[in-house]
Amino acid sequence: MKTIKKIIILVLLLSGVHAFSQQLPQFTQYMFNTIAINPAYAGSREGVSVVGLHRSQWAGFEGGPSTQTLSGHSPLRKRPKVGLGFSFINDNLGYENTMYFYGDFSYTVKVGRETKLSFGLKGGVTHYSLDDELLATNDPYYDTFQNRWNPNFGAGAYLRSDRWYVGLSTPRILTNDNIEGESAGLDYKAMERVNYYLTGGYVFDINHSVKFKPAMILKATNGAPLSLDATANFLFFEKLWLGAAYRVDSFNTFGAIIDFHFSKKLQLGYAYELPVAGIRPYTYGTHEILLIYEFKFKTCDCYF
Repeated sequence: MKTIKKIIILVLLLSGVHAFSQQLPQFTQYMFNTIAINPAYAGSREGVSVVGLHRSQWAGFEGGPSTQTLSGHSPLRKRPKVGLGFSFINDNLGYENTMYFYGDFSYTVKVGRETKLSFGLKGGVTHYSLDDELLATNDPYYDTFQNRWNPNFGAGAYLRSDRWYVGLSTPRILTNDNIEGESAGLDYKAMERVNYYLTGGYVFDINHSVKFKPAMILKATNGAPLSLDATANFLFFEKLWLGAAYRVDSFNTFGAIIDFHFSKKLQLGYAYELPVAGIRPYTYGTHEILLIYEFKFKTCDCYF
């Protein structure tokens, strides 16, 4: 067994007095992947939007988080107030693997001349398991964590115009336990904790060819400290996004973002992060690649 992976799984299992909690993975380019955390976002892009993302966190730190996501959403052609979507997340940390399979529904009402309010519901299942390498120890303790399927659901609201947005959501409402609990005779719990997200952003016109878009996401998790991401992006000639990000959490992380629109349908993005505290001496940073394909039903200035 590899030493660092041992440390990671022990930290996961022994953090807290009697429990540790699972949290949804975090992303630097969250502003382009909102459907993963807020079902009310479904259909807001005025067309079909498909997003793929790969994140390798803490490069050089063996057993560090690795996350892949695939999501898509669209309004219905004949009922544009209704949006449908899906999201798949595969998240690995040490010996842990968690997969999320969720569908999304939203309904949008017009509350102003250029303002829309959407309400959304998310429902699906979470699969939790441990790597075979850990299970090969034949320790019955670890067997209680293997191959657990749990249903869950979430809700959200999304208020927007062409220039600004505010979102509030909780992607998972149930606090499922991924082990047998009292029947296993254990004091530890692998809990799905409730996560709350507050998001917001605005687009300013600097001149006819440059736009400035600040954005933020505040994350609160039961039993964990608050996490705040603040991002400042500039859009040049409707083609190139350049930006910087800072995350306030246990590690305090700086980030840089570059996204390029090859066409109105295809966008490719890359983000790099580096923590300034905690594991900074042991990692080369975090890499995140984003690919978006969109087919718009009608022309819109969709910056979010």
